[in-house]
Amino acid sequence: MSLFTAEQQDFADAIEQFCVDNCGTVEQRDSLTDGGTLSNSPGLLLALAELGWLGVSLPAQYGGGGAGMVEECIFLEETARGLAPIHAYGTGLTAAQTYLRHGTEDQKMEVLGNLCSGRFEAIALSEPGAGSDLGSVRTRAIRDGDRFIVNGQKTWITAAHLADHLLVLTRTSSEGSKHQGLTLMYSTTDAPGLEIKPIQTMDGHTVNEVFFTDVSVPAANVVGGVGDAWHRLMRGLNVERLIIAAMSIGAARRSVQDTIAYVKQREQFGRSLGMFQAVRHRIADLVAEIDCCRSYVYQVAAQIDAGLEAQLAREGAIAKLKCTEVAKRAALEGVQLMGGNGYTVEYGMELQVRKALAPPIYGGANEVQRDIIAKALDL
Repeated sequence: MSLFTAEQQDFADAIEQFCVDNCGTVEQRDSLTDGGTLSNSPGLLLALAELGWLGVSLPAQYGGGGAGMVEECIFLEETARGLAPIHAYGTGLTAAQTYLRHGTEDQKMEVLGNLCSGRFEAIALSEPGAGSDLGSVRTRAIRDGDRFIVNGQKTWITAAHLADHLLVLTRTSSEGSKHQGLTLMYSTTDAPGLEIKPIQTMDGHTVNEVFFTDVSVPAANVVGGVGDAWHRLMRGLNVERLIIAAMSIGAARRSVQDTIAYVKQREQFGRSLGMFQAVRHRIADLVAEIDCCRSYVYQVAAQIDAGLEAQLAREGAIAKLKCTEVAKRAALEGVQLMGGNGYTVEYGMELQVRKALAPPIYGGANEVQRDIIAKALDL
C-alpha cells in the first residue's frame, strides 16, 4: 500500500537516487565528513539546495518549494535512509517553523531564504540547568533602547558553529510564573561577545556550548512578542517532533535494509542466516513496527497540512517517541544479527547505533513525550 501520490513517490525516488550517487558508499561519506568526524556536509546541503529540495514545505516567496509537511517528511526520511550527512538541516527546519508562524516579513525573507539556499540555521533553547524544563532558562536579555543585551549560556546547540543565525530563548522578565517573561530573538553567530565551543560526542562534532557576554541584539530581531515565547514555542515543538520522527523512521529503514542484505548473504551451518527462524522473526517484527510508525508519521504530516498543527501535541509526542525508539532498536538488532561484523566501521551498523542513541533524548526526552501523552489522557 503506497502512502504517496505518484508525484510524491517520484520525489522520494529522486532523493533516494541522489543519495546513492553522492553519499552511497563509506568512501563518499568520509570525503564529505572529514573521515567521518563530522555530521554535516555544507557542500552536500548546497547541492540539495540547487535541486530546489531544501525547504520543500516552506512558501515559495521565501525560497521554499510551496508543498507541505508530507513532502518535507519524504525528504527527511529519504535523506536519513540514504545516510546523507545533513543532520542539522532538521534543526534549521525546526527554527524555520517559528519564523514562519511568528516572524516579520523581513525575518522570513532573511532566515527562511537562507535555509532554502543551503545555509545552516540553529536554535538555542537548552541550558546547563534547563533541558526538559525550558521554563527554567536563565539567559537574560535586558532592554537597552532599541536593542537587548544578552548574557548567559546555552548548551547542546546543534550546528551553532555552522549557522548564520541563532534563534535564542531568553528571559526578559522575572515577574509572574516561570513560563512568563520568555522571549525569542535571533542573533548572528558572528556577533561580538558570542562564543561557540564544540562538544565532542560519539557522533562527532554536531553540538556546541554557546556563551553570551553582553551580546547586543536589535529589538527588531525579536520573533513574536516580548514575553510571550512559551505559547509560541510549545506549538512549534509539535512540528519539531514530527521532523525528528521522520528522520528516525528513515534511519530505522536503513538499519533493517542493511541487516536484511547481510543475513541473506551470510552463511552459517550450511544456510543463510535469514533462513533461521530466530533471525527472520526478529526482522519481521521490526519491519511490522517500522511500517506502522511510518504510516503514523504521514498521517500526522497530513493533519498538519490540513491546518491542525495546534491540536497535535499528543500525536507529535507519539510519533517522536515510537519512531526514535524503533530506530534505536533496529540499529541494535542490526549489530546483534551481524555479529562481530556489526561492530566494525566497515559494515556501517556501528554508525547507525551512534546516530540512533541521541534522538530519544533531544527534542524533548522520551520520558517527557510519555508525560505529554498521559496528560492528553487526563492522567
